[in-house]
Amino acid sequence: MTHHRQKDRRYVQHRPQLFYTTDPAPCPYLPGRLERKLITALGGPDADLLHDRLALAGFRRSHSMAYTPACANCRACMSLRIPVKHFQPNRTQQKLFRRHSDISVTLHPPIPTEEQFNLFQIYQTARHADGEMVSMSWDDYSAMIAHTPIPTYVVEFRTTYDELVCVSLIDALSDGLSAVYTFYNPTSKADSWGTYSILWLIHYAKLIKLPQLYLGYYVPGSPKMAYKARFEPAEVFHNGHWGPLPPVP
Repeated sequence: MTHHRQKDRRYVQHRPQLFYTTDPAPCPYLPGRLERKLITALGGPDADLLHDRLALAGFRRSHSMAYTPACANCRACMSLRIPVKHFQPNRTQQKLFRRHSDISVTLHPPIPTEEQFNLFQIYQTARHADGEMVSMSWDDYSAMIAHTPIPTYVVEFRTTYDELVCVSLIDALSDGLSAVYTFYNPTSKADSWGTYSILWLIHYAKLIKLPQLYLGYYVPGSPKMAYKARFEPAEVFHNGHWGPLPPVP
């Protein structure tokens, strides 16, 4: 992965950037609440630089759009990142990383494969059967992987028997990596592929000397997001700036 940018930010073309607010929709994290998002398009020769600036402001990417929560009476969602130099794995995480030392990890361009899609369907059916993504078609999956205007990679995790057990879609930023979406074989909870993928991305970010790993939104009170607080120390974007994640009870 090449993470050195060739463009000088001082000479990025300045043009109006349009932002839109979505209609209210049921919140996927906190029952009984509605969510709205502020979105903007990523495109053109400076899409990666725009994405950098928006990521620093707590935005996330989906396809060729960047978004951030803009809910009327709720500020629960906070973008979370791990300063990888300061990451301190707990004993369970250390054991897990050692246990999977024989896993083969490779980076690929954002090109979807049937093998990935089959694993994606197994994961969605087992873990998110009531979610919207369970009904995604091959074309939907292909768009999620390939429709990106910025440097994006597919990270594949394979056993010694060449079995694909985990896939992470990641973006490359000037100051780190951003984990866009991860799915894995859900049949063995003890393998903890989701946790291992994050540990590996932290390790890889250190290896290529990038200071941050962005993990998406952390939502206090949401069981779906609770795992992110286990990677310490973490920072969250709240009230317009990055700061330490408060201790989780």
